[in-house]
Amino acid sequence: MLHLSPDKLVLMPAFAKISCEPNWRWARREKPLANFDLFYVWSGEGEVEVNGTHYEVGPGSCFLFRPGDHTSATHNPQRPLVLTYIHFAAEGPFQHIPRRYRKLEDKIDMEYMLSRYVRLFLVKTYAAQEEARLILLQLLIHLLRADLQEPVEKKVSNQLTEAIHEIANYIAQHPGIPHRVEDLAARAQLSPRYFSMKFKEMIGMSVQSYMIRTRIERAQHLLMHAGMNVTEVADALGYRDIFFFSRQFKQYTGKSPSELR
Repeated sequence: MLHLSPDKLVLMPAFAKISCEPNWRWARREKPLANFDLFYVWSGEGEVEVNGTHYEVGPGSCFLFRPGDHTSATHNPQRPLVLTYIHFAAEGPFQHIPRRYRKLEDKIDMEYMLSRYVRLFLVKTYAAQEEARLILLQLLIHLLRADLQEPVEKKVSNQLTEAIHEIANYIAQHPGIPHRVEDLAARAQLSPRYFSMKFKEMIGMSVQSYMIRTRIERAQHLLMHAGMNVTEVADALGYRDIFFFSRQFKQYTGKSPSELR
């Protein structure tokens, strides 16, 4: 057990999801890290050095740097790193602490929690600090559970798990496509009924709800960071009716699309 409550986690200002510039590098400093840094690679190629050990990194590479660590990093400018990093401190010791480095094969849960953490601070969100501490604790538990190799509750084969997660990633990568359950099930080589049941069991929501969520999350990003207007975003994400888009957006976020512009 971590034996560390959320209120003992101190969130630091440095957190983001960022696409690194071609000439980016993280230079080694004389002073070691003073606190913890959770560092996750979404895409790209690079190298990270921790206390003299070098790691080739790519999608799914995850580090938990600790106080006292000496770190540096570079990347391939032709395949720049896309990173999420979360800087934090802890008031009190960990009984167990996740490993410094691992390469995640099953990335969907980790990436969802990281996205949620960063998104909390993109707009003024009620109780953002409190929820962020809970998510950070979830992230640490997720990593520690993998280290301790605790048994997975859902007794399904690795092949089925990979198929469902591949479909979930496919939906998230193509939010503007009007996916049909029948087509997604065929991609997973499952019947539509069994696919729908297992998808909800593993992902925690129905296929339809997941498609809406990924579409709205992409809409939020486009509105806030891509300079697109509401009509352009609705069209890009396959909405034929802008009023339906606005209504669905507000149901999910509590705000109209125009409020994010």
